[in-house]
Amino acid sequence: MTPSAAPAAAPAATALELTGLTRRFGSLTAVDGVGLDLPVGARHALIGPNGAGKTTLLNLIAGTERPDEGTIAFLGRDVTRTAPARRSRLGIARSFQQPTAVPDLTVLDNVLLAAWQHHPDRRGAWRRTARRERLVATAGERLADVGLAGVADRPAGSLSHGQRRLLDLAAALVARPRALLLDEPAAGLTDRDVVRLLDVLGALDDDIAVLLVEHNTEVVARLARTVTVLVTGRVLASGPVREVFELPEVRSAYLDAATTSDTPPAGDGAGGGAAQGVAKAHDSGTGR
Repeated sequence: MTPSAAPAAAPAATALELTGLTRRFGSLTAVDGVGLDLPVGARHALIGPNGAGKTTLLNLIAGTERPDEGTIAFLGRDVTRTAPARRSRLGIARSFQQPTAVPDLTVLDNVLLAAWQHHPDRRGAWRRTARRERLVATAGERLADVGLAGVADRPAGSLSHGQRRLLDLAAALVARPRALLLDEPAAGLTDRDVVRLLDVLGALDDDIAVLLVEHNTEVVARLARTVTVLVTGRVLASGPVREVFELPEVRSAYLDAATTSDTPPAGDGAGGGAAQGVAKAHDSGTGR
């Protein structure tokens, strides 16, 4: 009798699981015991005043910084001590606050470089014409997604700041990530580019988990389903966007402070106004 095949392993329901993450810089605790679970397909925002530890937390997830305490699991696999390049190839993609494109390379070549870095057979990726053509086609598709197909042959250094931010997004998406970490993607974008950004991120596959750091509360409201508020490195609140933004402690710690922030949330007059803006965006049916 032929033995029955072992049942296939169920796909991981959690994309990212952070447990007790702590990062210290001397006497400063930038991230203090943060725990967070992001299911597959999550659209989660990370907000807080300047200096709250948001970017440091993204660095810990991406592997560019190591935690002093705590663990990071990606699709059920412990990656706490995994090198950043390995995490990237496993499916964790990242954008930064400042554009990272190579200015002397063309726009297309920047995306091709990202595609090549994530190719399972990097040494052979360019040796076979069919593989090379697939990489070029995929890179072109990602540029079209972010509205940069028309400037594919231009040097990346000739682009505007907003265009270079969109180029970084195309480079992150060309790797077909399972977790996408975005650090203030709307910063420096024109209104038209923000609309493009919302369209691109809104059309992402449901198996991609998105963790978004963003000061623009309208972008948060339109993209995120859930949100975590960080204050001095600790989680103040976490849950559905509208519910969290209406909490008095969140208004006091973050939204009310937005009026004096260096990068205030768009459209805010006061913290209550920001919360009302979030509610309006969700009521319009654009929040996911």
